Amino acid sequence: MYLSFGTKLIAIVALISSLALLAWRLPQREGMQFWIFADVHTDTYMPTVNQWNSEQTRAEDRLTMFTLSMQALNRRTLAGFWANLPTADVMEVEIGSIGTFLSGPLEDVGFVDITDKLHEEGIYEAINKPSFSPWTSRGRIFGIPHDVHPVVLVYRSDFVAEAGIDVNEVETWDDFARVFRPLISDLDGDGIIDRYLINMWYTGTADIEALLLQAGGGTFDADDNMIVDSEANARVAATVVSWCLGPDRIAIDAPEFSASGNRLKIEGRVVAAIMPDWLAGVWMKDLPQLAGKLRIMPLPAWEPGGRRTSVRGGTMMAMTKTGSNPEKAWEFAKRLYLDEKLSQHLFEQNHIISPVMTHWDKDFYKQPSPYFGGQITGELFIRLAPHVPLRTSSPFNQLALGEIGEAINATYRHAVRTKTYDAEALIPFARERLRESAERVTREMKRNVFLREQMAEQTP
Repeated sequence: MYLSFGTKLIAIVALISSLALLAWRLPQREGMQFWIFADVHTDTYMPTVNQWNSEQTRAEDRLTMFTLSMQALNRRTLAGFWANLPTADVMEVEIGSIGTFLSGPLEDVGFVDITDKLHEEGIYEAINKPSFSPWTSRGRIFGIPHDVHPVVLVYRSDFVAEAGIDVNEVETWDDFARVFRPLISDLDGDGIIDRYLINMWYTGTADIEALLLQAGGGTFDADDNMIVDSEANARVAATVVSWCLGPDRIAIDAPEFSASGNRLKIEGRVVAAIMPDWLAGVWMKDLPQLAGKLRIMPLPAWEPGGRRTSVRGGTMMAMTKTGSNPEKAWEFAKRLYLDEKLSQHLFEQNHIISPVMTHWDKDFYKQPSPYFGGQITGELFIRLAPHVPLRTSSPFNQLALGEIGEAINATYRHAVRTKTYDAEALIPFARERLRESAERVTREMKRNVFLREQMAEQTP
């Protein structure tokens, strides 16, 4: 049989490569790995990592911390789970990614189920219950929550005081629009409104999701029933659109983490904003010009007696089944996340409330905040923490949020086209668009063979 030179060359290269792979000893990693995605956590966790390592007598029990981009962390972890290859022993996961990891049968989830451990060791009772919800799937818990992230309303107390406004008159969002309306202003006398009441826009998915959850809506309920087309969602969608246009407009788009958005806040173009605890820490670092000019209050409710807070963002720590030593990883996770020193550091450096309820009576939460005019902000966040809404871990959550966003965009275009600015008048259109969105989400869900039986059981 004739073989060309090229074929012979390929065969030789293949043979050499095979021999090299057999002879080449891949370096074995020593000890455990801890993967995180947030640079800000590196300095926070390093003292605990160093202390842990100094106490270990075996090299395989020591731990190395790696900071990866969120995309890299997610991809490497999924690849390891699917191929049964080594990943981190212990890792942090952000709430936007959790659904991907918890899809499929429970027995195939790559994280260690810690439900029984939490109850047996009394940890479950020590942690704020709603904070477990994003990390729970089909009644099983796969991570220790890092945070609570209750949401408040931050407002310019200097503007409010100058106008003689009493914030105690505000219980609902309708009250907020009415009581704060005198603060809408043309600052430079050119006939164009410059100052609006709230930093909110119809395209702002994160803030809108917080409002949906507060109102009792969202994407999936506590039993994993899809609620994209709920009446609560229709009401929030129509209301947010009505805030953004027309003669009674109250909203302005001043994006967080942007120079333009920060400039609008500094210039006094924004009176109030939705603020999770971690965003308070961001403002303290990025907007020092507002120090002493701000206060926080519970979110206005959607109806009298309704929920006065919401939730935005979140992180958990999980142990992986592909790890080398799950029991040691569990011990480290408890050491880090349940430590009072971490709770203190998170609040003092980032204004983040720990979900560990046994720490809530500590003095560091009771200190007046100069940035917020001497207000004891920690106590308010803690008072709201048990009331944050539950959240879903559905793998279809991000898809459903996107569909809700499309429905809100369509409602905005309809309002512009028809000059319909009243929220009540917009609800029927929003309701219909959300129904169409729900149908699209349902079609996608039916393609998941693992959910078909569950969906069939939920269908009357």
